[in-house]
Amino acid sequence: MEMRMQEPKTKRSYGTVNFERRKHPRWSIDLPVEYRPVGSCKSRPGRTGDLSEGGLLLYLPDEMDVGQDLWLKLFVGMDLELKVIEVKVKVVWKDFLGAEKNEFRRVGVKIMDISPEDMDKLKNFLGTLILRKATAALNIPPRLFSALGFPDLKTKRVDD
Repeated sequence: MEMRMQEPKTKRSYGTVNFERRKHPRWSIDLPVEYRPVGSCKSRPGRTGDLSEGGLLLYLPDEMDVGQDLWLKLFVGMDLELKVIEVKVKVVWKDFLGAEKNEFRRVGVKIMDISPEDMDKLKNFLGTLILRKATAALNIPPRLFSALGFPDLKTKRVDD
């Protein structure tokens, strides 16, 4: 009589699921920034790749270390109104794609310190992005939003 060991059956999985771990939704947006390492006086220009209340994707010309703290000035605005948001961030990941060609490096940062006033500016800016997207998707006339107390978004309709 021959005894066989049975292998445990495993469930097969089909496809992949990528659950979002972030607390705040990210918005793909290209904005100018100035950054400097904490303790340094020299600031350098960079760009955003995306933005949320919790962090940013940055494109920076310099190499950063994971765990490094940076001071960041984020320049946001709609139309002709420009606001500066100052924030302290921590590098949580980095990517060197294209770095060998002296291109910008991708850096993921988490917001560590931001004043209540600057957080309000950031939330208002992100809220404006949400409203712009909603009016474009739903084709809602801007006058309706202003009648409800929302800011005038000056969105152009496709048929205008």
